[in-house]
Amino acid sequence: MSDALRCPWCGSDPLYVAYHDTEWGRPERDPRALWESLILECFQAGLSWITILRRREGFRAAFEGFDPAVIAGWGEAEVTRLLADPGIIRHRGKIEGTIRAAGAYLRIEEREGFANFIWRHAPPPRPRPRAMGDVPAQTEASVALSKALKKEGFSFCGPVIVYAFMQASGLVNDHLESCPHG
Repeated sequence: MSDALRCPWCGSDPLYVAYHDTEWGRPERDPRALWESLILECFQAGLSWITILRRREGFRAAFEGFDPAVIAGWGEAEVTRLLADPGIIRHRGKIEGTIRAAGAYLRIEEREGFANFIWRHAPPPRPRPRAMGDVPAQTEASVALSKALKKEGFSFCGPVIVYAFMQASGLVNDHLESCPHG
């Protein structure tokens, strides 16, 4: 495929291109996959996505495969272990936020299903953007989902981070009109 047709944000890094071509923007309905994606986006706050993508396997190992039932029971010993792990982003607030988010995930999953909770915030489909300048940084839907997540106990999930999560998980389709992966 011509690189000129692909969404330009992924550049030419092979890992980024593979992520764009095979994962980004595909509707995800698995609750655990959605939770992992959201947590990784929360860790991305203030950093570039490629930084997180390069450490994704390290995150998966450090966070026990992103098993919320395991993580929800963690305490200071696990926080200390994670703060020493060079395979992840070592930020106390984000680590502690992930532990709180695991409990929130479990409550939401029991109450209504995490995927249902997330997808009820998906906006109606709209035309794909023609250019990167047509892609918003946040929307009313991302503001609403951000507020709902924070109310449940999530952190580091402002409307811009949540919009990136919505893009990555296929709640919105922001592949450019020219991109064959959309």
